[in-house]
Amino acid sequence: MNTDDLISVIIPAYNHERYVAECVRSIMAQTYRNIELLVIDDGSTDGTYAKLLELKPECEKRFARVVFETQENRGVCATMNKLVAKSHGDYLYDIASDDTSKPQAIKTLHSFLSQNPDYVLAVGDNEIINGKSERIYWGKNRAVLPENKALYKTFGDALCLNASDIKLADFGAYANLLKGNYVPNGYLYSRQAMIDAGKYDESVFLEDWYIHLQLSKIGKYQYIPDILYSYRWHDSNTVSSSEYKAKQLEIYRQIYEHEKEYCFTHGYKKQWKRQWCKRFGWRAKWKKLRDFIRGKK
Repeated sequence: MNTDDLISVIIPAYNHERYVAECVRSIMAQTYRNIELLVIDDGSTDGTYAKLLELKPECEKRFARVVFETQENRGVCATMNKLVAKSHGDYLYDIASDDTSKPQAIKTLHSFLSQNPDYVLAVGDNEIINGKSERIYWGKNRAVLPENKALYKTFGDALCLNASDIKLADFGAYANLLKGNYVPNGYLYSRQAMIDAGKYDESVFLEDWYIHLQLSKIGKYQYIPDILYSYRWHDSNTVSSSEYKAKQLEIYRQIYEHEKEYCFTHGYKKQWKRQWCKRFGWRAKWKKLRDFIRGKK
């Protein structure tokens, strides 16, 4: 493992005054040493940026380089593009400003990538925590349950049980990612691959899925079944079933329309049509039935 590689930890922060210090301290505790930390506060209306500034003296002692900035709200994609452009590292590590990373996370992921140059991204398993940073377990419909009654204890459990058609040996393959975004959070990836993949598309709702599709065109992904990241669930994040389904449908539409040309010219036409019909085929069938009932040909 090349311990001289610089890792750029990039954090887009927004209205996480309560959690941002915990997030940053989890990066300060990383066992991998050569890290630069870049955080952009995306127009928070609470004290997020003030909390960051309180930590700056400690961060400057720990990290090779520290960049803290604030801006008017531009959205996560624009903020991520700015963070990537300002980074100097050989690899990038994303973390949300309300999540935390296990101390060995970056070292574990970097150890794999530095020894396997044909891979562009490595990611570990995620545990789920609540607003009090307590680990939680869950069942169907994200219902929180005691550990001994829970169907899922980690993101990996949910992946293996719900995505049986996605084999871990093909984790991150483009054809598999067309089915949906199943990559956990807390991934380390090649900065050069990110530059080659292009910027985050600011018109796409689900920025992670979009960028994973672009990166998977360049190189391979590796899933490491160790818990390396704590992903936080908030009660305020819950939406109604109808709202969730409507938003998901719009995300699928955006992604498939964006990827159509690539799929049709790179051997994924059949996979694209299968996924499009799976998500939207019923609409065409309903239109034909409706027109028939109305007497149209």
